[in-house]
Amino acid sequence: MSGPVVRPRRLRGSLPLRRLVAQTRLHPADLVLPVFVREGISAPVEISSMPGVVQHTLDSLIEEARACVEAGIGGIMLFGVPETKDARGSGADDPQGILNIATRAVVDAVGDRLVVMTDLCLDEFTDHGHCGVLTTTPDGRSVVDNDATLERYADMALAQAAAGSHVLGLSGMMDGQVAHVRAALDEAGYTDTLVLAYAAKYTSALYGPFREAVQSSLSGDRATYQQDPANATEALREIELDLAEGADFIMVKPAQPHLDVIAAAADISPVPVAAYQISGEYSQIVAASERGWIDRDAAVMESLLHIRRAGAQIVLTYFALEIAGRL
Repeated sequence: MSGPVVRPRRLRGSLPLRRLVAQTRLHPADLVLPVFVREGISAPVEISSMPGVVQHTLDSLIEEARACVEAGIGGIMLFGVPETKDARGSGADDPQGILNIATRAVVDAVGDRLVVMTDLCLDEFTDHGHCGVLTTTPDGRSVVDNDATLERYADMALAQAAAGSHVLGLSGMMDGQVAHVRAALDEAGYTDTLVLAYAAKYTSALYGPFREAVQSSLSGDRATYQQDPANATEALREIELDLAEGADFIMVKPAQPHLDVIAAAADISPVPVAAYQISGEYSQIVAASERGWIDRDAAVMESLLHIRRAGAQIVLTYFALEIAGRL
């Protein structure tokens, strides 16, 4: 007598059945919407390389935050676009700088109904576009001064915490940034302000649209401090260091090209793992769908399910509001 015929396809026979046995699900609360707020504009400005995404005014930013609350989205991540920049990024820790003003406005508008996150990095605020303070080496090279940058990050952290940010997104990839910022926050009494460490932030060709969005002044690249896309073990070492320094969350960025790193991070991390579906990932899907090459709705859903299936509990995506309405 032969054994039973194993037919895995039986579990795929209808949409309700596939939905019932799905091992990975998306929920609006898993998603965080990144947004840009620009100083000195009177109406939202379209970002040409990111169709559907804008640089917000303060008023339109508050409307977007309220829309996130209504959609049940987990959080919002704020990026500031200042009118003026300088070598040390003075606007980053200025209480009247655009990011800190916007943070106060959003927190006042939505309170504890939405997790308000802020980008803690100097690149939007420096006239050279790098994520830290520059110094000149004895042989005449201009490089980022790691330890001087940590002092600026501490100043930024205190300004953002004072503005009411719930979660500080340390995205600069400086050595020791988590420990330094955590110590500054604790000493100042901001013990409940959380730290999201961009522990594995890879240098990538997919950041181009973002640089338009924040009007970056960068010439060249950030390969001396961001992760090499060729390396995975090094990324896990960075993650372990940030965990040891007290990170409340860790981040892998970009998401889709580094699903293996997301999965490895989820295996070792005792804290939530986040992943950022970055601007270039967004723009690729939008551009292909506008040309009729792919189904936008299906491609967006598939891309986010991949990231969640790899192990990310939290996904930063420009599709957050769009997809929340379909979940």
